[in-house]
Amino acid sequence: MNTIRINASKSYDVLVQNGCFKDAGRFIKNIFPEGKIAIVTDDTVQSLYADELVENLKSCGFDDVFVFSFPHGEKSKNYQTLIDITEFLAEKNLTRTDLLIALGGGVVGDITGFAAAIYLRGIKFVQIPTTFLAAIDSSVGGKTAVNLNAGKNLIGSFYQPELVICDPKMIDTLDDVYFDDGVAEAIKYGAIMDSKLFELFEKSDMRQNLEKIIVRCIELKNIVVTEDEFDVGLRQLLNFGHTIGHSIEKCSNFKITHGHAVAIGMAIIARGCVKLGITPENDAKRLISLIEKYNLPTKCEFDTESLYAPAVSDKKRTGGDITVIVMEKVGGCVLHKIPVEGLKELIENGR
Repeated sequence: MNTIRINASKSYDVLVQNGCFKDAGRFIKNIFPEGKIAIVTDDTVQSLYADELVENLKSCGFDDVFVFSFPHGEKSKNYQTLIDITEFLAEKNLTRTDLLIALGGGVVGDITGFAAAIYLRGIKFVQIPTTFLAAIDSSVGGKTAVNLNAGKNLIGSFYQPELVICDPKMIDTLDDVYFDDGVAEAIKYGAIMDSKLFELFEKSDMRQNLEKIIVRCIELKNIVVTEDEFDVGLRQLLNFGHTIGHSIEKCSNFKITHGHAVAIGMAIIARGCVKLGITPENDAKRLISLIEKYNLPTKCEFDTESLYAPAVSDKKRTGGDITVIVMEKVGGCVLHKIPVEGLKELIENGR
């Protein structure tokens, strides 16, 4: 078993091993001996894994296990779904000594974590990610949120789970489009802080090294979360490509999935920064070539104005400035503050 200890304001373990989902009840029993459990999932994941998890938990002595499911996809990541979850918890009489489980991808994890943070002013929760993206990124670190019409993840909180259980076998069965969302986030980790990981992606196929890659990405995330849990400095590096990526998601009405949008966002930033003399041309070419190797997009149809408008609502904006994550070299990104108006030029140069 690979165990990564996350050292945030509340420390917890991330467990990573092929086949460990079958032992989820036992792992949860170790940190939560008794009480009610509500599993929050989406309709797709419910059909695949919810019954197995319920039976597993009941075999470990948990008698009161409930399942709440909502329609899959980014469009469900809104305040109405959040309210529906909390109403369900109240209906089932969950108390502050009970537990939530987020069983699913990033949408499920983000909204369940936020529900856990606000229901009764805080209830324990566990993450069981079922996508590559959630395993290496959103399930670890305590960011929870829902979307507003104005932009993505604009309502949320920092709220750490009690435990994360990651079974790569669940992830390896994903359709290519959803697996590739995680590929984009893995590329991001290599680009921002680990050139050797980046080189591994260049020389081999991610599916062949899935467990190793998941562990390494979580280790890297632990470094930044330990130093900057509340996203005011170093942790912002994890948003490489995300400011523009979130705009692309919104402009497409979320038809372009998160990882694909982030891939385009990273490429736009890299091309734009070459023209500004920040990113060496060869490093930008390596990044774009790697994105293309995994059949991810590097361009989109939206014009500069369309991408710029949602971007100025990004959480990394402070007053008249916005922090952009730029790549000085492969494995070395930095925070670069520019006037908000300068973001439009960067997008135009990178498109």
